[in-house]
Order: sequence, then structure tokens, then C-alpha cells
Amino acid sequence: QVQLVESGGGLVQPGGSLRLSCAVSGRIFSFFRMGWYRQAPGKERELVAQIMSGGGTYAVDSVKGRFTISRDNAKSTVYLQMNSLKPEDTAVYYCNAYYAGSDYWGQGTQVTVSS
Repeated sequence: QVQLVESGGGLVQPGGSLRLSCAVSGRIFSFFRMGWYRQAPGKERELVAQIMSGGGTYAVDSVKGRFTISRDNAKSTVYLQMNSLKPEDTAVYYCNAYYAGSDYWGQGTQVTVSS
């Protein structure tokens, strides 16, 4: 059974930073493609960034230059460093793990950007 546990969300002022973490257990972490998604109130869940098993990364245009995804295979953990946060980044952020046709999700962590 694969389990994903996110942490690091909270309330931050515009222009501030947060780092989200997602610890994965139950399978060999290095095999997974890992990703962060977010869902704002009244909107669909959307991809924010991904990191492949080999380390290649992708981020959507709205967060490029501000958010950085990384992984530590020794700790079975993926991170999302979020800088220069904007009110429109407010959402529940979800960690995703994908391998061999199977998707696994964390429970989500709230990020609120407000003054």
C-alpha cells in the first residue's frame, strides 16, 4: 500500500515563501514520477510541477521561475519550494505519485496567500 503524506502548507503574505514536502512509503520511491497539483475553490485540480524518476522536471507557465520541484530518493520525499507567492496561488496542494499505470494521492495541504 502506497501512502503519501504532505506537510508544509500554511498562511503566508504575498511575496513570501513556503516549502511543501511529501513523504512516500510502500514502494520503491525512485521508480515514481512525482508531481504537485493544486485545486482552488470552485476550480478543477491542475498540475503545478512534475519530476521524473530520472530527475527531469516540468512546471506550468504560471509558476515557472517561482516554484521549484525536487526529490530526495534517499528520504523518499519530494519537495515544492514556492517563492514570490501570489494570492492566486491559494489552493489545496496535492502530492501525486505515478508508476506503471497507477496513481497515488496525498490528502492535500492548504496554502493560503493573503495579507
